[in-house]
Amino acid sequence: MELIVLGSSGSYGATFGGACSGYLLREGDTTIWMDCGNGTFPLLQQYVDPGDLSAVVITHEHPDHCSDIYGLHVMLRYALERDGLPVFAPAGAEERLGTLVASWGATFDWNAVGDGDKARVGAVDLRFSRTDHPPPTYAVEAAAGGRRIVYTADTGPEWSIDAFGAGADLVLSEASYLHDDIPIAIHLSAHQAGLAAREARAHRLLLTHIWPQVDPEASVAEGSEAFGEPVTLAVPHLITEI
Repeated sequence: MELIVLGSSGSYGATFGGACSGYLLREGDTTIWMDCGNGTFPLLQQYVDPGDLSAVVITHEHPDHCSDIYGLHVMLRYALERDGLPVFAPAGAEERLGTLVASWGATFDWNAVGDGDKARVGAVDLRFSRTDHPPPTYAVEAAAGGRRIVYTADTGPEWSIDAFGAGADLVLSEASYLHDDIPIAIHLSAHQAGLAAREARAHRLLLTHIWPQVDPEASVAEGSEAFGEPVTLAVPHLITEI
């Protein structure tokens, strides 16, 4: 599998993180857009024709994780005239997000996900786990060819990567804050992200969703110390083989 970072800034766009949360996962002919936060759609088009997407995953309905679904909708419906793209999202997302459009038409095939649900998209098996974050938010495990990536989405410390079992090849973890300044406990610090990945015996750790006012170099240092090995900072256009 190949993971391409489209944006990694937490909550709003920032200089080092660029767009908000968005990641492109590719395995053979299967291409999945995981989270479509504001600013990610233009970057996605540099790597894939949106008409060739296999599916979209929306982990939750905060705008920094879903707002570019509207641009995709307009392109697919009115420019490419494509119907039936699978979208996996929390129950009710179709209706709540749909209040900003007259109608989704037949552009998307909405699939509600809940804790423990599974799905298969082309060559990739997906699993979902409810995290410690409002509104209902679902971490994602993607597996193919004996390899696994776990994307934590947004979460506080009461959820564990172990929900998917130990030994993930890559953990893509939110790390919004530094540990000495956690203003709200619905997000992780880089220390907490590193420690959680270490306890889950992850092979590698990629930090994302960095709060724009946080020094990213400090996040990497803090996360690496807790993980016990060097971690990588997710930045736009970073391509990681899994």
